[in-house]
Amino acid sequence: MGSDADEYAKFEEKVKRTVYLDNLSPVVSDSVIKAAFGQYGDVKNIHFIPNYTEPHCNSKCALVELESSKQAKAILDMLSAYPFMMAGMPRPVRGLPAEPQMFEDRPPKPGRIIQVRWLDPKDPDFEVAQELKKLAKKHVAEQSFLHKKRLEEEEKLSKQQDEALKSHYQKYDMIDSVFDGTSQRLAKRYGVHMADD
Repeated sequence: MGSDADEYAKFEEKVKRTVYLDNLSPVVSDSVIKAAFGQYGDVKNIHFIPNYTEPHCNSKCALVELESSKQAKAILDMLSAYPFMMAGMPRPVRGLPAEPQMFEDRPPKPGRIIQVRWLDPKDPDFEVAQELKKLAKKHVAEQSFLHKKRLEEEEKLSKQQDEALKSHYQKYDMIDSVFDGTSQRLAKRYGVHMADD
């Protein structure tokens, strides 16, 4: 029994030094996360969490384990204080402290007993279970709708950013073409000496 308690205590320590990241771009990889958060601490392990409820969802979630809980807190403080963009995603990455339920490989909690039973339709708890099932379906539908709206807003923002980038590039090209020879010819024509630096 003591080894189970020790194993769960080690697991709890792992949870304390792990950060849950949401809104990650689908192209984010282990190396991108290590490079982004390497300045705040040593990234020990990264586990991407698959989204089973919305397979069409284009954002990723991940559990990032660090060397210490102090490093995890530093990352959480930074993510809550500043918008942190990663891998071209138009929305900032969200970070939360990890919870034991997020880990697939969590050991059983010592002393916890789970009892499972079938409910008879005449049982009063059956109606409660049915209501919970309806609420869960409603929640999934609401989340799907909100996700769709958020994607539309992000697409609009992405187009605006793309247009702004193109206009800045055109301005840069125009300025560059002026300095590429036109200014030299004008200086020569009017007898003005221009320094190359």
